[in-house]
Amino acid sequence: QVQLQESGPGLVKPSQTLSLTCTVSGGSITADDYFWSWIRQPPGKGLEWIGYITDSGRTYYRPSLKSRTSISRDTSKNQFTLQLASVTPEHTAVYYCARYYRRSADFGSWGQGTQVTVSS
Repeated sequence: QVQLQESGPGLVKPSQTLSLTCTVSGGSITADDYFWSWIRQPPGKGLEWIGYITDSGRTYYRPSLKSRTSISRDTSKNQFTLQLASVTPEHTAVYYCARYYRRSADFGSWGQGTQVTVSS
């Protein structure tokens, strides 16, 4: 059973870079057909896909966030990381990492989520 766990600071100042890491256990981030995703939920709003890194290391981002988003991975640690630059209070949200299975097109495994607040 794969497990995902987000980690990172809960408070980020405006204009700084938000950085979160997802540690994966029970499955490899290089396994075929799995894409490793970041998703967020702002207060009072629905889930919003941010982007993912594929089994081969390619990245895809939400167009509206593409200019400030970077997702990378460390295969030796079985981790992948989100960086969101120049954040504003609008980026306050619960951030989740999740595993997407390409063949069934679903997010089958999720981390518990981590609250990130952007405030001075």
